[in-house]
Amino acid sequence: MSRSLPPLNALRAFEAAGRHQSFSGAAAELGVSHSAISRHVRGLEHRLGAQLFRDLPRGVTLTPGGERYLAQVTPALDAISDATEVFHEQPTGRLIVNSEPLFASKFVVPRLADFYERYPDIELQLEASYQLADLNRYEADLAIRSYASGIPEQASDLISNAKMFVYGAPSLIGDGLEKAADVLRYRRFQDRRGNPWAEWAECAGIDPSDFPTPDWRLRSPLAFEAALAGQGLFLCTEDVMENVCANGDMVKCRPDGFSLGSYHLVTGEGMRRSAPVRAFRNWLLDQSQHLRNSTAAQNPQPNG
Repeated sequence: MSRSLPPLNALRAFEAAGRHQSFSGAAAELGVSHSAISRHVRGLEHRLGAQLFRDLPRGVTLTPGGERYLAQVTPALDAISDATEVFHEQPTGRLIVNSEPLFASKFVVPRLADFYERYPDIELQLEASYQLADLNRYEADLAIRSYASGIPEQASDLISNAKMFVYGAPSLIGDGLEKAADVLRYRRFQDRRGNPWAEWAECAGIDPSDFPTPDWRLRSPLAFEAALAGQGLFLCTEDVMENVCANGDMVKCRPDGFSLGSYHLVTGEGMRRSAPVRAFRNWLLDQSQHLRNSTAAQNPQPNG
C-alpha cells in the first residue's frame, strides 16, 4: 500500500514547534536553527495545502487544523520512537523532570548517582519549581508534587505519604527535646503554607492554640537552611529529611508525627509509553518504596 508521507524532518519540526508554540523552542530542542524550523514548517504547509500556524506579535500559535494535525502526529512519532527503542539495550533520550525544590534537592539528588549508573544513556534534566509544569504542552515529561489530600487529576503514582516530624540541628537541641511543649522555646519553620504546627501540636497532645498561623516568610528550601544553621526547628516530612538525618546534619526532635498529604509523580498524557519515562518512574518508585503506607488520600489539593 502506498502511503502519503511528508518528510520526517518536516514532521519533527512541526511537532516540536506545536508543542512549544514556538519556532525558537523547537529549534533549541532539535539542535537546528530557527530558519530551519520555519523552512520545514512552511514546506509542510505547502505540501498539505493548509496553514498550520498563525503568527503572533511574539511567537506563533496553532490553527485549528494545526491542533488536529498535532494531536495525530505526536502519538505517531511517539510510536515510532517506542518501536525503535526496543533495539537499544538501554533506554536513551532526554528526560525533563519538574519537582518541588526541597524534595528535589534532599530526596532525588542524593540518589541520582544510582540512576546515572543504571541508565547512562538517559539525559536527565531535573528542574526545581513550585509551579506545576504543563505536562500536556510538554514543558516537562514528569512532575513531582505534594498534595495536602487526595491525588492529582492527571495520571500519577504515589511516591510517599511519610509523616511529618519536628527536626532540629544538633547544635540547637542536642539529641532531641524531652517534652513536646519544649518546641515553644524555639523559632519554628515549616515546609509548606498553612499551619501544620497546630496539627502537630494536636498530635503531640499539647494546646494547638499556642501555635498561631505563622507568617509565610521563608519558603521551604530557605526555611530548611535556617533550621540547618541552628536558627530554629523545622516541621517537615520524613522522606525529605531521611538523608539529612542519616548524615547527622539534623535530628528528629520528637517521636510525635502526623500525616499531612503525600508526594506524587505526575505523568503527562501518553508519556508512559516513553522508555526514559518508564525508567525514571520505576527507579523512583523503587527508591521510595519504604516511604509508602496504606493510608490513601481522596481529594486533590496541590500544595506549593
